[in-house]
Amino acid sequence: MNLSGKRILITGATGGIGELLSAQLHRQGANLILSCYQGEALEKLNSRLDNAHTIACADIASYEGRQEITEICQKAGGIDAVINLAGILNFNLFENQAPQLIEKILSINLTAPVLLCHELIPTLKHKSEAIILNVGSIFASIGHPGFVAYCTSKSGLKCFTEALSRELADTSIKVLYIAPRATNTKLNADSVNDLNSALGNKSDSPEYVANEIVQSIKNNRVVRYLGWPEKFFVVVNAVLPGLVRKSLVSKLDVIKRYAILGETS
Repeated sequence: MNLSGKRILITGATGGIGELLSAQLHRQGANLILSCYQGEALEKLNSRLDNAHTIACADIASYEGRQEITEICQKAGGIDAVINLAGILNFNLFENQAPQLIEKILSINLTAPVLLCHELIPTLKHKSEAIILNVGSIFASIGHPGFVAYCTSKSGLKCFTEALSRELADTSIKVLYIAPRATNTKLNADSVNDLNSALGNKSDSPEYVANEIVQSIKNNRVVRYLGWPEKFFVVVNAVLPGLVRKSLVSKLDVIKRYAILGETS
């Protein structure tokens, strides 16, 4: 997709990746609809982008919020693409997470983008070329201890993307999926950063991830996994899950220790 002049909705626009992604798309000449639930943060972001774009301050996790976003997109003349970037992460043992938090993770990471896509597909179909890009996670393909609810939500998003992509294959809409590995943003609590250091896990910069999202849209990359050796583990886990299980279980004491430290800090 040639981004110049295209109208693109970004959910989670004020996050660590979202701000950089918005700036990159702005430089590419895209017309943006910037969405999140924090009005002041949206105003500041738009100000840094020359106040050139539309703001959609709404809670994507609510029916009313999704309706408001959809109406703003329609009033703007429709959209050419939507990037479902909004998401939350919590590192803790599943049994220690509050049910309300588990529900929130599933709602924002999975239910909200699924239902938002449902609302936006009729609008997208009016375009000769349109894109839905869902931002998942390497953890969608590798069930990781300490991230059970997060893995569940992102795995659902991955399968949703795959199924929807096939269902819409005879339309003008392309459905894309990108799965970053750990990224250095404020989404990560200190306990997550400490765990990554203890396990020797590498992290990517939000600038790199934002650029890869832009490239996925420009080049219509249907599926993209980021990071080595993480994307290799995705293949191994699909073919020989016992090997990945053995590796992760061997690190379980470390994972649980940092999860408990994070809960008490």
